[in-house]
Order: sequence, then structure tokens, then C-alpha cells
Amino acid sequence: MEKTKILILIGISAAVLLSGCIEEKVQTTQESKTYERIVSTSPAATEILFALGLEDKVIGVTTYCNYPEEAKEKEKIGGFSTVDIELIINSTPDLVLASSMMKDEDIKKLEGAGIKVVVLDPENIDEILGNIKLIGDLTGKEKEALELTDDMQGRINKVRENAKNLKKKPKVMYVVWHEPMMSVGKNTKANDIIEIAGGENIYSDTEIQYPKVSLESVIDRDPDIIIANIGHGDAKNLTYEYIMNETRMKGINALENGRVYGIEADIIDRPGPRIVDALEQFAEWIQEE
Repeated sequence: MEKTKILILIGISAAVLLSGCIEEKVQTTQESKTYERIVSTSPAATEILFALGLEDKVIGVTTYCNYPEEAKEKEKIGGFSTVDIELIINSTPDLVLASSMMKDEDIKKLEGAGIKVVVLDPENIDEILGNIKLIGDLTGKEKEALELTDDMQGRINKVRENAKNLKKKPKVMYVVWHEPMMSVGKNTKANDIIEIAGGENIYSDTEIQYPKVSLESVIDRDPDIIIANIGHGDAKNLTYEYIMNETRMKGINALENGRVYGIEADIIDRPGPRIVDALEQFAEWIQEE
């Protein structure tokens, strides 16, 4: 069984959140063949494939792959964590792009059927850029992948430069869910986004990626900005509405100053090209004077 994870450190300044890390490549990105029949088991991988112009090679996606609109027309191979392995095998792909939610035994079944499986599990923006380049290498779309990541990197750099003009880093809380209340620790994409945009994640001191936090803790840490995950599944705006209506939170700076915002889950949660859209939206809120 082979899980491919790539960490690419783009040559930027010490402000990069991954400074001090060692570049890690479990597998070289140079492949001896170009894959032609691709199944994606994650919405993020699907978005990358379409962004690289590979829609004609995509033969299967999950029921959650809803962007771009054309992805909805592709054959469905199951849900995000409930993919139909036999259906995938019967569709005869030569490459499956999987998320870390795919079970090891399912990966073994696919590989036993002669199918290449690449597991993508990025934890930050640099790793997302690396995944895009990896998919470009696997599919003969190196040029398109480089153009896309160069554009993304340029936008990231602009946000980072603008953040230098902030007189003070605002304290930011990103709320994943409200029952129980969950935020994000330091080893997450959202933490990466907050820090690049010039903010300070109030739970960056925890190694837990998605810590459950008490209301008392939130009140004590008193965030200047609260950003809520909205549109997640059937939840709609429940988390945002909870924050706005919870009377015990009324004294928090973010509520007193009208700095509570909602961001679409699909944009912030999916480690694909639109992650920079999320970064720019966070930056608009964090860098507001």
C-alpha cells in the first residue's frame, strides 16, 4: 500500500509558516506514464482536476463533488467516506486520487487490481500547491499546474505583503461547529490562512486540529474577529446564528464591534484552488481598519 504525501516549501521568507520544516517527498513526482482514466474520491481533488483541464479524463467522482457545475454530471462512486470500491474497480481507472479518509484495506484492494492510488492529505497552503503540481505531473499537465500554482502563489504573496501594514494582529477565532463548539488548532489550513492574512488564531497553542472549546474559554480569549463555517451539509447558517444569538457571548470584542462573519464551508474546507479565495476573504476581514 502506498500513500503519497508531498510537502513543497515554496522559496519565500521566514514568515512562511512552515519555516524550519524539512522538505519531505514520500515519492518522486516523476512518473513513467501519464494516467488517462481518473477517479476522484474527494471534492478537492475533483476541483484540481477540472482546474487543470482534465475533465475528459475524470470517469468517477463522489456525490459531494459539486464544483465546478460540470462535476455533477460525472458518474458517482459513492460518498466522501463511503466510496464503492467494487464500482471503482469495475470502472477500470488507472489512477485513483483519494483522501486520507479512504481505508487502508480499500487502498490495498485497488492496488491489488492494478490501480495506482495517490492519497492527498495536505495540512496547509504550501502542501495544497504541492498536490496541484503532483497531479499535474501524473497527468501530463505540468505546464497548467505551474501556471495555476504561480497565480495562486502571487495572490498569497499579495495578502502576506498587505498583512505587514497592520499595526496590530487581531485575535481571530474560526468556528467549525457550535454543538459542541469546535475551533481550529495550529496544524490546520484555517490556522495557516489566519496567520498569512495577518491575524492571530486564538487556539494556535493547541496541537489538536479541531479542538472542542468551552464558551468560557472563548470569552476568556476574547477574539476581535469571529469567522463561522456556514453552508456545511444541512447545517446552513446554524453556527453563525448560534454565535449571533448566544447572549453569553455579547461582551466579546468581535460581537461588540460587529466583526462576526460567515464563510462557505466548501471554500475554506476543501484543499484545492479555491483555498486562495478563502485566504483573500479572511484577509478582507482581518486587514479591515
